[in-house]
Amino acid sequence: MSEKFLYSLARPLLFSMDAEAAHHFTLPALKRASALGLTKLAGKPAADPRTVMGITFPNPVGLAAGLDKDGAYIDALADLGFGSIEVGTVTPRAQAGNPKPRMFRLPQAQGIINRMGFNNGGVDAFVANVQASKFYQERAGVLGLNIGKNADTPIERAADDYLLCLEKVYPYASYVTVNISSPNTKNLRQLQGASELDALLSQLKDAQARLADKHKRYVPLALKIAPDMDGEQVKSIAESLTRHKIDGVIATNTTLSRSAVEGMPHGAEAGGLSGAPVFELSNNVIRLLKAELGDALPIIGVGGIMQGKDALAKFESGAQLVQLYSGLIYAGPALIKDCARALRGKQAA
Repeated sequence: MSEKFLYSLARPLLFSMDAEAAHHFTLPALKRASALGLTKLAGKPAADPRTVMGITFPNPVGLAAGLDKDGAYIDALADLGFGSIEVGTVTPRAQAGNPKPRMFRLPQAQGIINRMGFNNGGVDAFVANVQASKFYQERAGVLGLNIGKNADTPIERAADDYLLCLEKVYPYASYVTVNISSPNTKNLRQLQGASELDALLSQLKDAQARLADKHKRYVPLALKIAPDMDGEQVKSIAESLTRHKIDGVIATNTTLSRSAVEGMPHGAEAGGLSGAPVFELSNNVIRLLKAELGDALPIIGVGGIMQGKDALAKFESGAQLVQLYSGLIYAGPALIKDCARALRGKQAA
């Protein structure tokens, strides 16, 4: 029985629940299935290794941050065949996030709006979860750890939060993602501005050099950026990335634009919109980045991948790897193999 068929049976039940309740039902169910060995039955995509940021990824299809904010389900998610698993966003201290309801499906547009607000159990609990995973213990694959700032940390002190998280997650990460692009933490996107970004990246690179020396291991840094930028803003970010020798860029996070979902149920909810409506916005940022960066640093494409050909479009725009999240909610785990098949042997434009 194919995983596509099985998910087609489960999806009506999941979609009958509140979106966040379905999320909290699905991950523990996946963990139980993994413990019973059921998740391994579907098989993994064929090996298609890619070396990006100095790391060899078993295949180019990764899990985006946000699905497993606390790193509590790493082993179960790894069973699904991803080429990398990115968990977080984690903040220094535990925080509840924004009031519920804070996640909404827009099936008509294959979209999701969320205003979660970096809800997580804090970096110490996060690191304990990572350490407890077999995936980490056995160095079984590529593990990205995504860091952010607490909601109540003033924006002018944001660097302190990122530096504290970097220090704590560094020993356990294959790479670390610096999330400055969530629309759900007040003023966070300010950090994408030229002077703020320069100051933050400078401090992060200094800390990276110190930590690499301390742990005798260089862990790459990637910056995750927003889709809601014009050419000049992307150019400014690209210049900062190259100037500070950041190792990679993840394009993109969710959008604040509502043009694709106007008039739809939940279309006016506050928060970041993901899924199919962000696909072209994300591709445009990838193309702009590629034009500015050339081969100076790799781009990881994320946003609106709902089928294999969407993953290929990210590569054609200039991405070297892709990540999935919202597409999994609409298409189920069969999407991973579908994307891996579409990208087999393909290189970025």
